[in-house]
Amino acid sequence: MKRKKEKGKRTTRFVLCFSFFVFPFNFAQAQPGITAADRVARAYDLILDANFDELKKVLPAICPQAPMVACRGLEALSLWWQIQLDLDDRRLDATFMSTVNNAIAEAEKFAAAEPNRAEAWFYVGAAYGARSQFRVYRTERLAAARDGKRIKEALEKALALDPAMHDAEFGIGMYRYYAGVAPAIFRFLRFLLLLPGGDRAGGLAQLERAGRDGVLVRGEAQYQIHVLYLWYEHKSKEALAIIRDLQRRYPHNPLFHQIEAEILDVYFHDHAASLKASEKLLSLAQSRAVFRADVAERVARRNIARQSIALKR
Repeated sequence: MKRKKEKGKRTTRFVLCFSFFVFPFNFAQAQPGITAADRVARAYDLILDANFDELKKVLPAICPQAPMVACRGLEALSLWWQIQLDLDDRRLDATFMSTVNNAIAEAEKFAAAEPNRAEAWFYVGAAYGARSQFRVYRTERLAAARDGKRIKEALEKALALDPAMHDAEFGIGMYRYYAGVAPAIFRFLRFLLLLPGGDRAGGLAQLERAGRDGVLVRGEAQYQIHVLYLWYEHKSKEALAIIRDLQRRYPHNPLFHQIEAEILDVYFHDHAASLKASEKLLSLAQSRAVFRADVAERVARRNIARQSIALKR
């Protein structure tokens, strides 16, 4: 069952990452940088920490300084991360789609009005990126691919205007890496969608640069890097270190604790350590120290039972 699940996750990520596309574009009088980047970054950190209530409180103080599209994008990302915590729960789906569509419209309006502004194109790519991920996980993969063409196009424009915008390298690096490791069926899909070829090493370098030097997406990039380390780079120790660092930085997000238990089980075959990780998550859930404690408790108890059986307890 675990192998089938892993295979399904990989299929999802391949389809998502092959949904990127790039057109050449020339700019004059480029305007680099991200407005009020420190404030937007702190809000992004609240999302990764699953502190969604606090995010609602701080958003009104962010967008008088940052462009309104930043707040629209943060609202969509907030909903997407809430959905990821329990992908089987579809109660937020309609709200997410409405919110992300508004974010896309706001971003495209911004980019049309100020085409020489790098952050405008970054926000276009980010908004489409959130919707594309959602559509992949809801098996709307062709729609996700169409969205993806806009992602890659927009992020390439952002980098053309501001080569130092490492946040834009995140999405481009994701595409290049997955395109570089794709099996034949996805190379065929890439051909059908007129997508460019990949570069495993170059894509990983861009992702690692975004995870190290990005202003907004550093935590998100590191989260995605841990997946590549596990699945393709045979760096399970490094992946586990990343997840534990994300736990330290974002202690209220139960997903990072759940992933630690899964890594210890699947990649290290350490049933005792996996059990301990889930016992910690259960304790956090029971004390309401993590978001969606109900879901966290259910996941923790399920793995505790599994590891206890493996240990013959």
